[in-house]
Amino acid sequence: MINRLLRFLFGDKKEIMEIQVNKEVINEILKNSKNAHPREFAALLQGKIENQILKITGLFIIPGSSSEEGANLWTFTIPPFLKIYGSVHSHPTTDNRPSRADLEFFSKNGIFHMIVAYPYTPESIAGYDMHGREIIFKIV
Repeated sequence: MINRLLRFLFGDKKEIMEIQVNKEVINEILKNSKNAHPREFAALLQGKIENQILKITGLFIIPGSSSEEGANLWTFTIPPFLKIYGSVHSHPTTDNRPSRADLEFFSKNGIFHMIVAYPYTPESIAGYDMHGREIIFKIV
């Protein structure tokens, strides 16, 4: 009983072999990034793990602040029952590499993160793990 409760509270540690991001989620990211420009857009990634595949199925937008230099999410406002696997944010420049602040955020907030750079197209999106290493994902 206690082990089951701990798994529920802290999540199962399952090996992930593939990451899939729903096409509608990508379209929403691109739309929000364009609308926020030249400020950054930021949101959290919702999803599920099935058969060793992390499936990103939605965005969760929480309060925060945004400027041309960065975005801050108030992660203390995340409901505890929500399955969050990472984050996405835009860069109003053509550089989709993580900054030092991005890397710190990644290390504390999930296992998969995306950065979309201007001009906000599917090709300008990069995926990263919690350590800032680039990882490949599929749009499905």
